[in-house]
Amino acid sequence: MDWNEVCSDPALKNLPYKIELNELGQVVMSPASIRHVMFQETIARLLRARLSGGTVLQEFPVMTADNVKAPDVVWISDGLLTRVREETVSPVAPELCVEVASPGNTRKGLLKKKDLYLAAGAREVWICELDGKMGFFGDEGEMDKSDLVLSFPGVVVFD
Repeated sequence: MDWNEVCSDPALKNLPYKIELNELGQVVMSPASIRHVMFQETIARLLRARLSGGTVLQEFPVMTADNVKAPDVVWISDGLLTRVREETVSPVAPELCVEVASPGNTRKGLLKKKDLYLAAGAREVWICELDGKMGFFGDEGEMDKSDLVLSFPGVVVFD
């Protein structure tokens, strides 16, 4: 199955799951918890308040070496968004990709996605752990803080 088929399949519309494709073209669905969605929205809100010259989006489809993945939150520059906005799936990762951990995720799986996004062109990938602790990663490995958003907190807290 390819991403265009996923997007046009009426049986897959309006599912309460994040949908991605694995390397075999199989649909992978991850159920979202309320806590996951709250972290996702809080991160998006914090990014909107701290970054300009781009757009913060959620569940943005990116073609990776392991098929289509959808980071929970992205920041994409205006220039890159103009280049990919008519695509069904972006052939290049946004500058910033954020994955929010769910209880079903493994550390190994999250780090694999991090590597896929960086290889697809992301400048930074962040991982929000179950407790809200943020991990910041670039091509050189893990960083103490983000180079793109210096004021982003090391722990995300929501009300």
